[in-house]
Amino acid sequence: MTISIARLKITLDDVEPVVMRRIKMPFDIRLDRLHLMLQTALGWTNSHLYEFCIKNIGFGMPNPTWGDGPLDVRKATLLSAVEDTGAKSFRYLYDFGEGWEHSVKIERIAPALPGLDPLSLIDATGACPPEDIDGPWGYQEFIEALADPGHERHEELVEW
Repeated sequence: MTISIARLKITLDDVEPVVMRRIKMPFDIRLDRLHLMLQTALGWTNSHLYEFCIKNIGFGMPNPTWGDGPLDVRKATLLSAVEDTGAKSFRYLYDFGEGWEHSVKIERIAPALPGLDPLSLIDATGACPPEDIDGPWGYQEFIEALADPGHERHEELVEW
């Protein structure tokens, strides 16, 4: 059986400077494992809920108390989700309270090359924001406060 490798471009929305990662992994990776790869590549700490939105279908960790929730990420692969929806791109939401949204584009699908690791970070631009900084808007204030010693929160955020 030939394994296909997917190359993804992940961009964190609504932040400047740009935070972008390119990764490659087996195209048949389970979505819960893709989540862990994204966490590692971006620098998040995997301490909040998440969801993949692929053509308006949500994949996340189901919770029976929520009623109709997302489809179970442990039972879906990137390959099956893309084949079922025809998606070439999708959304990755992390930390619903802070609203970190990522645009994920499938740039290429190719056969795996023998002897090469199918999991890798190919490219990275920009540092990931710290956790619990109050989302993109809090991150903007964080950057401004760090750059301006006269900012009312400068010392607090430098220490943090």
